[in-house]
Amino acid sequence: MKTIVRVLAIVSIAAASPALAADPVFPSGARVGLEPAAGLTVAKEFLGFESADQKIKVGVAEIPPAAFATVEAAVKEGKPTTTGSKPEAFETAAGKAFITSDAGKDGAIAVKMYSVIIAGDKFTGYIIAQVREDTANPISDEAMRKMFASAKLRNDVPTEEQLSLMPFKIGELSDFKTVRTLAPRSSILLTDGTEDTTLDGAPYMVIGLTAAGPASPDDRGRFAQQAAATIPGLRNARITSNEPLRIDGTAGYETRIEAVTGKNDTPVTVVQWLRFGGGTSLRIIASATREEWPKAFPRFRAVRDGIDPR
Repeated sequence: MKTIVRVLAIVSIAAASPALAADPVFPSGARVGLEPAAGLTVAKEFLGFESADQKIKVGVAEIPPAAFATVEAAVKEGKPTTTGSKPEAFETAAGKAFITSDAGKDGAIAVKMYSVIIAGDKFTGYIIAQVREDTANPISDEAMRKMFASAKLRNDVPTEEQLSLMPFKIGELSDFKTVRTLAPRSSILLTDGTEDTTLDGAPYMVIGLTAAGPASPDDRGRFAQQAAATIPGLRNARITSNEPLRIDGTAGYETRIEAVTGKNDTPVTVVQWLRFGGGTSLRIIASATREEWPKAFPRFRAVRDGIDPR
């Protein structure tokens, strides 16, 4: 919110100034946002924006940070692109970008297509859009480019926004420093490290949904062991316990593992909790170095016990 002083200052020069630009809109969970053109609203089925008749669609995504440098190098060297259209240098509110535009057809309907990649620190911003000629509210090429030019990137998505998109409620974060969505509306990471920290270097939890458990309760132990065997990054893994337990009154299973991980063969202790029920099961994987385990485990358990279905 603007302060009163700043508002008064703006009002005093309003007669001589153009209209203030709108703030960029970030679809929930997205790190790429823009000022949508008139007639576009946040889409319900994908990350991006669309018209009421769904004949204009603008998708936003993030791709590896090296992607922008690859395109920039190809442009400098004059190499052809996979689409055949040459990227143009383009300036956005977030900084340097490249844009391509193509014309095509969907049957007899003409379609204008755009793609924009934007340089970022942690990732490359990506926008892809299409405008069908038969839309009820067409948007001009100039208006589309003005919208793309408003694009901004954010390195972090607010924690509450990420949590709101999960199919379960997490009521306790146990002071974990970093919260990062791994798969939209499916799984999330809690860690004491940063986004660039390797997972063998700090306590972490991965919380998500998996396929429903076995049909028979007698098979739950075997199911838990098989699931534990798929945890990535572990070497010389050894299951030290595998036993049933109740989690918030629901049938579950706890599996503990001793292993090493990372390039330095860091010794870690890992716990996997499965909470069965409904068409899916909740799966929690938590890991800490052997040295940190005694302090980390109560935190893991507090997070586990604070998870509820939506």
